[in-house]
Amino acid sequence: MSDVKNRIAVYQGNITKMGVDAIVNAANTSLLGGGGVDGAIHAAAGPGLLEECRELNGCQVGQAKITAGYDLPAPYVIHTVGPIWRGGDKGESRKLACCYYNSLKLAHEYQLATVAFPAISTGVYGYPKDQAAAIAVKTVAAYLEEDKSILKVYFVAFDKETEQLYQKELAQL
Repeated sequence: MSDVKNRIAVYQGNITKMGVDAIVNAANTSLLGGGGVDGAIHAAAGPGLLEECRELNGCQVGQAKITAGYDLPAPYVIHTVGPIWRGGDKGESRKLACCYYNSLKLAHEYQLATVAFPAISTGVYGYPKDQAAAIAVKTVAAYLEEDKSILKVYFVAFDKETEQLYQKELAQL
């Protein structure tokens, strides 16, 4: 597991500035932009991203689709739709884990070595940040244990509180 721990990093910052192979967008089902990280990614990528997203016909919760990065430093954007928090007994944890798993699977298919994730579903979708961090870190670590082609995964936290939650989960691996 120590190899896996060395392949995961946590940062507080702006995901749209990450120079990685792909950044992950916490999108809505339309893929046509929204608030939070989704809006920031669309704004930073420029109008080409919206045009390509229109051709994808949306995305289901837990699934992932890929586009070019356009004006972003990252050449690709992986769009995934996290679950809306409805109390925790509506399959939210499984759906959130699928977001991370399917995003990494897509990165593998495209032979991408570095991927940056935001804290999926923790904004307007209301997922408790501590539970989301635990699911994210455990799912990514389990995936990396099996897939050696992805060299580094970054969790990019918008605020200090979220960064600390991810650091805590990473330390417990």
